Amino acid sequence: MPKMKSHRGAAKRFRKTGTGKLKFQKKNKRHILTKMSSKRKRHLREDGVVCKSDEKRLRQMVPYI
Repeated sequence: MPKMKSHRGAAKRFRKTGTGKLKFQKKNKRHILTKMSSKRKRHLREDGVVCKSDEKRLRQMVPYI
C-alpha cells in the first residue's frame, strides 16, 4: 500500500498542538495595518484552533501532520 499524499496547501497552513489539536494563523495581518486598532492587531497575533466539525476533514487532507 503506498503512502497517502498530503494536501500541500493545508500542510503549509496548519500545525499540531501538544494535545493534538490543529492550530492556524489568523487572517488579515499582512498589509494595510495602519487603519486597524492596536487591540485588533494584538488579537490577530494569537493562533486560532480548528473547530471539531472541520477537524475530521482536515485530518484526511493532512494525515501525517
